[in-house]
Amino acid sequence: MNIDLVITLIIIAIGIFLFVKDYFSIDTTSILIMALFIVAGVLSPEEGFSGFNHPATLTLGCMFVVSAGVFHSGLLDGISAKLVRIARINYFSALVIFCLTAAIFSAFVNDTAVVALLLPVALKVCRESEISPSRLLIPIAFAALFGGTCTLIGTSTNILVSSYAQKYGLDGFGMFEFSLAALCITGIGFAYLVFIGPLLLPKRDGITPGLSEEAEKYVTEIDVEKGCPDLDKPVFRSRLAREFNTQILGIQREDKTLFEIRPDTILLEGDILKVILPSDTLNDLRNIKGYKIRGDLSDYGFKNPENQRSLYETIIPFGSVLAGSSLRAINFRRKYKSSVLAMRHRGELLLENLPDIKLLEGDMLLILGSKEEMEALSAQGLVITLSEHKSSKTNLRKVIPALIIALGVVLAAALHLTSILISSMIGSLLLITTGTLKPQEAYKAVEWKVIFMMAGVLSMGTALEKTGGAEKIAVFIQQSLGHYDPRITLSLLYLITFLSTNVLSSKATAALMTPIVISLASAMDVSERPFLIAVMFACSLTFMTPVSYPTNTMVYAPGNYKFNDFLKIGTPLNIITWLTASFIIPQFFPF
Repeated sequence: MNIDLVITLIIIAIGIFLFVKDYFSIDTTSILIMALFIVAGVLSPEEGFSGFNHPATLTLGCMFVVSAGVFHSGLLDGISAKLVRIARINYFSALVIFCLTAAIFSAFVNDTAVVALLLPVALKVCRESEISPSRLLIPIAFAALFGGTCTLIGTSTNILVSSYAQKYGLDGFGMFEFSLAALCITGIGFAYLVFIGPLLLPKRDGITPGLSEEAEKYVTEIDVEKGCPDLDKPVFRSRLAREFNTQILGIQREDKTLFEIRPDTILLEGDILKVILPSDTLNDLRNIKGYKIRGDLSDYGFKNPENQRSLYETIIPFGSVLAGSSLRAINFRRKYKSSVLAMRHRGELLLENLPDIKLLEGDMLLILGSKEEMEALSAQGLVITLSEHKSSKTNLRKVIPALIIALGVVLAAALHLTSILISSMIGSLLLITTGTLKPQEAYKAVEWKVIFMMAGVLSMGTALEKTGGAEKIAVFIQQSLGHYDPRITLSLLYLITFLSTNVLSSKATAALMTPIVISLASAMDVSERPFLIAVMFACSLTFMTPVSYPTNTMVYAPGNYKFNDFLKIGTPLNIITWLTASFIIPQFFPF
């Protein structure tokens, strides 16, 4: 074994460890792996950075823009009103209509964007129809994953695997080449979600309490009395803030409420502090001289028209720059003029030490702010507002060109008039030149975190190929499994791939497995096609954990799920799709 291969395997092992431990964001880990390959001399700088101009990366970037053209036209917002009317009938109709919508749109536009759009609509239906969100959100996320497998542009993993095949001199996949196989698996998956899923999903009576309802239990008022040791001291240097980590939401002073508390804002006798804090801290404060607790509040004036501030339940979406940072590090309160009152972080309600908690994608934040401030946060892609969803009107002047251009992108690739890279690039340019999408909207539409992650993980496959690692691993697998029927080998590879994806990212797993299965097919003297399809499906259809795919992460907090909820409903579904795919794939793609 040559030294470069040893170094390659060590770097990949380090990468896997970092992916699993989640010390850094997934894109940072991916770029770190790429840098290690370059510094170690396994890859030249040109080879290491080749992921940025890889067809898969460029295609994905263009498709983000095409998807944004459809979303910015208001087409899906117009459809949301019809969804609400149908979903209100009963739980079964809500389950079916939301799953179908998620699957259909995810086949052609970014699945995380589809789930982001459907989340507030689904929560609105849950509130109005007294359906627990935990009964609806996991099926929506899983349905989006099924829909993404049905076309070449459905997921970035499909584009990645197809581009790898072309890099190895094989034919790329057509737009609908594997759609029939995917639809067979999707049909079985839908039957599971509709008929078996409701039996396994968490059963809770009524509506799951929202983050605002839970936080209200901890909101109270405190009078600042004569003799208080913190009088004339800046609020943030008071004992209340330093020792008890009390979140001061506002100060009522002389019939006025101050919500923007600056570093130089001081406490005065007679101030009434609106605060949020846990009950155990509340009990400790009862013995502090100079502070008098008024009692818990059910109506604390945040929706008073005079204040023009409200509570907003939000979620940190995939790609948000908030993820990976803390509120203190980004100076959230001063920069965005809003306050985070509570957080649901990986299923746990948090009220203390919020400024120092590392934010993660999928975290729910309860934000106190004005309508304008929330619109600014949403426009920058920092959060998705889950509460107070209102459908916007469809802009026909944008809808018609957006649909025509998106349809042209799909048909041009499907009819083999050009590659998906060229058609998506032309489509992106047309959206901007026709005014359907502004240049700044196009830049914001690209999920740069995904682009950097894709470019980074591609270096793993390149290094395996260059050092001969892919071939050696393939020979080992062929010697171990070569005496089995190819169908058995395919089934075992599918199993290994989807298990890996539940702890690694789908892109990292695809980047590792694709060169291996291509070399394996060559060693077995069979077609590479069924193995590549297996990698595509296994990397996308991952249901066992809330962190295995961004759509799963997005519904984790809003649905108030626990980790075990995903294991309970996702494990049987993963086993069913594995066995189904093992039978279906060879039927459509013979060895």
